[in-house]
Formats: sequence, structure tokens, C-alpha cells
Amino acid sequence: MANNTSAPYFNWFAEKCAQQNQIKLTFICLYPERPSMIDDVGKFGCDCYWIKFDDSKRKRSAIQAIYHLYRLFGRIKPDVVHCHLFDDALVSLIAAKLARVKMRVITKADAGFHYFYNPKGVYLDKLNNANATHIVAISEENRRFVIEKELADPGKITLIHHGIPKSIFTNSSQEKKTELIEKYDLQGKVVVGTIARLIEWKGYRYIIEAARLLVEDFPDLTFVFAGVGPQLEELKALIKEYNLDNFIVLTGWVDRDMVPSLYGIMDIYVHAASYEPFGFVIAEAMMNQVPVVSTKTGAAEDAIIHKKSGYLIDHGDSRGIAEGIRFL
Repeated sequence: MANNTSAPYFNWFAEKCAQQNQIKLTFICLYPERPSMIDDVGKFGCDCYWIKFDDSKRKRSAIQAIYHLYRLFGRIKPDVVHCHLFDDALVSLIAAKLARVKMRVITKADAGFHYFYNPKGVYLDKLNNANATHIVAISEENRRFVIEKELADPGKITLIHHGIPKSIFTNSSQEKKTELIEKYDLQGKVVVGTIARLIEWKGYRYIIEAARLLVEDFPDLTFVFAGVGPQLEELKALIKEYNLDNFIVLTGWVDRDMVPSLYGIMDIYVHAASYEPFGFVIAEAMMNQVPVVSTKTGAAEDAIIHKKSGYLIDHGDSRGIAEGIRFL
């Protein structure tokens, strides 16, 4: 189950499915228009059904989707229904329960969104947990969060970290690295990178404050922020206020095929998020042999041993970020 037009990880699943014959994967996509996922997974021989779903008309679409999903489940008779995000989970777990699908799984990849940004919606997260027979937590922090904040039954929960295909995420090239260095004027610089949406949750303001503490002692430092989001103008103003225009680069959107090479030019990676169910970028940076300074969240809390395989800090600790960069 998905609520987007395409997802690279579903293509990986479909490709793996084509290499064996024990498990049959069928994809169901909730989206306003015909999703490209139909063609993406179809080339591997997987069926993909489209249920029209418009999240700008969420209530009406949800009711209609439950009806269509109930009928579809009755026809294809799945052994397992597995949901990955909130919108698809809410309607499909209800429909699957009505259709008497015995195993109903939800991966809590977006746990925390309602709790932090729309507390009135937490009861729906609790409903999803109740309708699921199995819950997949993607980090130890994620598991604790689902138990403590969403009151999920611990007996339903299994911890399964996300998997990342190394060949895809370490596929850098010298040509692309040179292109990035020239584009952002990084020749001879010590590059501290962050790849994340420009939102408060990701803690950019604390990295900027850490930069202010460091640049006098380390004039060759350059911070590269790769991402887009609603906090852009606020961060630009803060950078200007601290006279850091020559030390911080805002790249905007970076194409996915350039991201491994972006890691390839980094000397240090900084992740300052307040909460992260998993945090792919932490694992991706480590996979690309970039040492990480991170808040104690998601994959970082599970994978990093402080001062041995990275540097862990508390959220909101600008001095901690600065000391972590100094240490590395």
C-alpha cells in the first residue's frame, strides 16, 4: 500500500520478488491520477492497482477508498496487507479488517508527525495501531515512541531497521564530485554537509549557530545545506544576521543521482533533527564513509557509538554540534 505516484524502494521490492517464487507482491496505490508505479513495478511482473485518492478531499476520498479497497481485497484475497504511511494505512487497515485479512501490518515510518504538528490526529495513529495485527518499528526510538506516545501494544511490535542498497547509494563519480565542487565553489574547503528538508524539525538553526562558533577558528569550513522547504527565508535571514554568507551554501533541490557524489565531497555530516523515525541520511552518510555528528535519534542512536563511530549530541545543543565538528 502506498499513497504516492512512485517509490524507489517499491521498485527494489518488485525486482527482488521477480528473482524468487515463494512470495507474490501486489501493489496498491492511492493517488489522484494514474500512478507511474503501475509501470514501474509492472516491468518486474507485479500487479499494481490504482485506487483514486485525493488528499485535498481527504474525508470523502477516505470513505470511497475504504469501499473500493474492501471489494479489491475480497477479490484478490491477500494473505498480508502491509501499509507504509499514514494515509494508506488508515483506509486499508479498516478495509482489510472488514475483509477479514488475517495479517495486517503497518510500518511506522512517519510516526511523530501528528504528535508534533497536529496533536488532534494522534487518535488516528492509535486507530491504525489497533487495526494492525503487526507493527514494524524502524529504530529503537521509533519503537519507544509508538509505545509511549501512541500507546501501541508492545506485543505487536517488531523492530526492523530500513535496508539500503549499497550499490545505489554509494554510486558516486569523480566527474559529478568535480561538478559539485565547482558549482558551489568548494575548492580547498572542509565541507560539512546536511541533506534534509528546510523545516524546524530538522534543526538547521542549531547548525547555523554552531557554524558561528567555529568559523573564526576554522576559516576553511563551508557548510552545505541541501534541501528545500518553508524555512528557507527564515534561515537566510539567520545566516545574514550572523555574517555567515561566505560559510554556508544553500543548494536547493539536488537530483537524486547527484546525492552519492554530494556525500563524496563531504568531510563531515551533521544531522540535528529533534526526532527521526529512522533517518536515511544518517545511514547513507556512514555508508559513504562520511563521519557523522548527530542528535540521539533514529538510526544514529542505534548505529553510532559516541566518539568511536560518530559523535552524538542532544537536540538543540549548538555547542555540542560545534564540539562534535571540532572532535572529528
